[in-house]
Amino acid sequence: MTITTADKRAAFRRLHDQGCFVIPNPWDVGSARLLQGMGFKALASTSSGYAWSTGRADNHVSCDDVLAHLTTLCAATDLPVNADFEAGFADNPHGVAANVTRAVATGIAGLSIENSTGKAEAPLYDDGLAVERIAAARAAIDATGHDVMLVARCEGFLWGERDLNKTAARLVAFAAAGADCLYAPGVSTRAEIETLVKAVSPKPLNVLTVLPTMTVAELADMGVRRISVGGALARSAWAGFLRAAREIAGQGTFTEFAHAAKGGELNKLFAEQ
Repeated sequence: MTITTADKRAAFRRLHDQGCFVIPNPWDVGSARLLQGMGFKALASTSSGYAWSTGRADNHVSCDDVLAHLTTLCAATDLPVNADFEAGFADNPHGVAANVTRAVATGIAGLSIENSTGKAEAPLYDDGLAVERIAAARAAIDATGHDVMLVARCEGFLWGERDLNKTAARLVAFAAAGADCLYAPGVSTRAEIETLVKAVSPKPLNVLTVLPTMTVAELADMGVRRISVGGALARSAWAGFLRAAREIAGQGTFTEFAHAAKGGELNKLFAEQ
């Protein structure tokens, strides 16, 4: 059966209706297809993972680059893909809307917009402007006539502003502006997470796994609807690469290869996709 983009979008929205699911973050076609084969129900792009795969730092890729990447990912998998669309690649709401319109055309099922400016001296957009940017993204999606979910991200915790009340108020404002799902990467304690779940209810809360001790069962028990891993899978892959390459360069030995995946196993996994 052929799975259409509309099918993916409908399935993605249903995933957010109840329960809790993990939405892992592939950085290329191979990782996307392997994750699909493992039984995950949806995928999300990762700005950092994609940037590193092209030899660049996170937040140093262009909107055109990301759009091309999203098009490739969406075509490579039968699963719905949520786009890590950073800050929309524009400061003003009009620019965000224009870029969101282009993103919808890639085949994505969801799209996240964050309130981070990328500037150390003023890391977060003014709250009023941040809300206008979410509203503009919502209007742009609606104007396309496609059922793409909008995720609004509050980045305060990642920039050292660990004010839960401010974070909750921003997420509530983003929800009122049209966000379908709310996301505050960096929250990590049960009290923080449960507070945000309650604040944005009945809309779903996305949580980023920032602590290795977090489990799906525990986050589900807190009321979390979906769980992201961000660039962690990409970082895990790079960790193995770095260990092996540094051993060769520094010691002239190859013992790290003992931990490598077997070529036959990988060939078999990709043949099944």
